[in-house]
Amino acid sequence: MARVQVERTYGATKKAIFKGLIAHNRDKVGKQPWKQVAVSIRDDQGVVRGGVCGEVWGGYLFVVGVWLDESLRGHDHATEAMDRLEAEAKAFGAERAYVDTFSFQARPFYEKRGYRLFGQLDGYFGEHSRYWLTKEL
Repeated sequence: MARVQVERTYGATKKAIFKGLIAHNRDKVGKQPWKQVAVSIRDDQGVVRGGVCGEVWGGYLFVVGVWLDESLRGHDHATEAMDRLEAEAKAFGAERAYVDTFSFQARPFYEKRGYRLFGQLDGYFGEHSRYWLTKEL
């Protein structure tokens, strides 16, 4: 008999869930190429001071994370990194991109790059919103 159980850590459960989910997805759409991409921004000593990470699957680039050390902001480093990420995603077959961000993060940055809002949830941490944005590549 099956039983439902709450777990405080979920390594083994997560692994089993994603194994099953991937098998289900392959049954529906076949084996699809998936690629992880990172573009780093490094200082003169080679230390990562920022960058972007993304995943390409199903014709979409999902921008997983963008971060830039405050001392490097305002010099178009993040813009160049996003340009390179999007170009790499296009070369891998992505036609569209999407990202999520909070109201205290970088929504204006994405909108300047042509991303448009397609979803919003309010009430994060009491007073903040979470936004989902997308664009054609």
